[in-house]
Amino acid sequence: MAEGFEVALRTLISVVVLFILTKLLGKRQVSQLSMFEYITGITIGSLAAVISLDLESSWYLGLISLCVWVAVSLAIEFLQIKSKKGRDIVDGTGTVLIQNGKVLEENLKKERLTTDELLEQLRKKNAFRFADVEFAIMEPSGDINVLLTRENQPLTAKHLGIKVAPEAAPQTVIMDGKMLDEPLAEIGFSRGWVNTELEKLGLIVDNVFLGQIDAFGQLYVDIYDDKITVPAPQEKAKLFISLKKCEADITLFALSTRDKAAKHMYEQCSRELTEMIQELEPVLKR
Repeated sequence: MAEGFEVALRTLISVVVLFILTKLLGKRQVSQLSMFEYITGITIGSLAAVISLDLESSWYLGLISLCVWVAVSLAIEFLQIKSKKGRDIVDGTGTVLIQNGKVLEENLKKERLTTDELLEQLRKKNAFRFADVEFAIMEPSGDINVLLTRENQPLTAKHLGIKVAPEAAPQTVIMDGKMLDEPLAEIGFSRGWVNTELEKLGLIVDNVFLGQIDAFGQLYVDIYDDKITVPAPQEKAKLFISLKKCEADITLFALSTRDKAAKHMYEQCSRELTEMIQELEPVLKR
């Protein structure tokens, strides 16, 4: 029983110390690992297990070993930040696998990567033909990043010469049937506004599993009952319809009046409104 208690106590100490040291190492230790970080992660886990179960050794010696490993890891991370050469030594450098649509077989052999594995990684990047790839590189983390040829790249607003306004990230304001006050305050909405929008949909907060407000102030909700589909907000569509109606009315006024000054004013207003609608249409219709 005494040994069981000691194991439990050692394990608890190991968990606490390991958590603190991992927080000290930072987020890189739990993201894509470099070779040294991979080794460090395995070693630290093994040391923590030894501290918990090896009753014949002194537990504080294991903690010292843990601290030394973490100190070395921090020193190497500092070296990587300060020195490009240090980064190249510790992490390695990227390897070009495809260049100008040509697979570099020697580099594949260098990275011990088979053709099937290369094609699999390309498919994950939506490149089903190697000839569509302008450039592919294996990063030090092992990821393969792909640049498609210009004619195979997705069409964007920039290609069409269209300027679009920056879009803020949507804020989650309802989660698990609970209203979240902090995100609401951040975007300037109140609980009352959310409740009003939910009433329009015939819902209450308790029915909502997840609710988000986008950059245009529209509330999107997902309810607990998966068999019921909640309609998407229609405010933007209604605004677009109202603007088109105003455009038609102003054009009709311009055609109906015989007063030249009034006709000129209506025609000018119609042109300005048409230009505004054209700019807003990509936003209002999505």
